[in-house]
Amino acid sequence: MKHEVRDDTARGSQAWSGWRAATEQALYGPGGFYLRPEGPAGHFRTSVHASPLFAQAVARLLEEVAQELGGGEVAFVDMGAGRGELVTGVLAALPAGFPVRAYAVERAARPPGLDERVTWLARPPAGVRGLLFANEWLDNVPADVAEADADAVPREVLVRPDGTEHLGAPVSGEDARWLERWWPLREPGDRAEIGRTRDEAWAGAVGTLSAGLAVAVDYGHVAGGRPRYGTLTGFRGGREVAPVPDGTCDITSHVALDACAGRSGELLLQREALAGLGVAGDRPPLSLASTDPAAYVRALARAGEAAELVARGGLGDFLWLRQRV
Repeated sequence: MKHEVRDDTARGSQAWSGWRAATEQALYGPGGFYLRPEGPAGHFRTSVHASPLFAQAVARLLEEVAQELGGGEVAFVDMGAGRGELVTGVLAALPAGFPVRAYAVERAARPPGLDERVTWLARPPAGVRGLLFANEWLDNVPADVAEADADAVPREVLVRPDGTEHLGAPVSGEDARWLERWWPLREPGDRAEIGRTRDEAWAGAVGTLSAGLAVAVDYGHVAGGRPRYGTLTGFRGGREVAPVPDGTCDITSHVALDACAGRSGELLLQREALAGLGVAGDRPPLSLASTDPAAYVRALARAGEAAELVARGGLGDFLWLRQRV
């Protein structure tokens, strides 16, 4: 990635923009990365793609929410639905006759062959009761990037479509207040993704629920553990690449989920959340191999999939933000 960090706003042309605008165009503009036919699954794997156990756990969570709400029809809202993989898995895992209205929220077009029970929307439905689930959605909500200059003044990082960067004007207004509250930059060269847009996107999604539970699952960080140089990166074809905003790769960064949570959200690790929903990576007893070899093989495969979902240093380190309405 070409990296040219200079306080040189006068040299800017119309090709320069903040990372938020550049990411919006690269991911969701004409021909954008997320609007391509292959969808996100063509370039990286999430917990949803790793194992059907994940969708089954989400289905159990939906059943718990329905019970807490006292019965009746509930909504399942899949935020950032990709090509509908999670909502499809949840519907398949629910008991027959379970009263659910399913929504997939995604800016790409509805994929062919999707279960007709799924309502495909560009925005979450308002006033529903049930479970809103956002798996790896917030990391793709575009955010601006700040870097501390030689005097430790946070400045907006500007970028061109080829990935070249330079420093723009000092960060001001609400973005400056967000940085000071959630991710202060103290030393020259320190970088941060300004998470105010993620906070607002999450609050807006939660606000569409009239009652129930909203869950965001993402790779994230909290105060006291912020990465000094930020986490902005790209993915293409299953590989991490330089974050070049030309539409050829995913542009993503970890989420300051404690800022999204505010005072009313609960944060826990994915391995803890899934354990509470019955997903564990324990191997089946060897005695089963002698009494029922086929069942042992099936249980062993299931344990391997569960182990990936809860692994330390991997998917198990994802954060779950749970917020009740």
